[in-house]
Amino acid sequence: MVVKDTELPYLRRCVELAAEALDAGDEPFGSVLVGGDGTVLGEDHNRVASGDHTRHPEFELARWSASHLTPEERAAATVYTSGEHCPMCAAAHAWVGLGRIVYVASSEQLASWLDELGVPAPPVRTLPVHDVAPGVVVDGPVPELAERIRELHARFHSGRV
Repeated sequence: MVVKDTELPYLRRCVELAAEALDAGDEPFGSVLVGGDGTVLGEDHNRVASGDHTRHPEFELARWSASHLTPEERAAATVYTSGEHCPMCAAAHAWVGLGRIVYVASSEQLASWLDELGVPAPPVRTLPVHDVAPGVVVDGPVPELAERIRELHARFHSGRV
């Protein structure tokens, strides 16, 4: 894991976005797309409460980048996110040619937390990004922020939204 102190503000924003999603009655995930020069290009949080379970922020940012950035700009960009990309988002990330992923909590951590909470397994297998998109550079988890993400998921799944 190679996460620099200068990246922590982006990751903290991901945690804030995850909390905003929870406050809106949605699953607590948030992501920030940052250009190679450090400029925030976009951010979003989960919007799956509508019933469309493809409305993940990582997927939305991948689609946006494909329409608004050159291939070189996409390759230089970093996606910061509260949780490691699911297989759908990892595939979208790789297909549009985005650069590095930095996540707060790993898919393994999330699966463990959800198991502890008695949450049924999702309909899609939880996999690390490298199992889906082996060429993507991935860093995480970030222990000093992961506990906050665990708390948000516990709140969501206990109905204390």
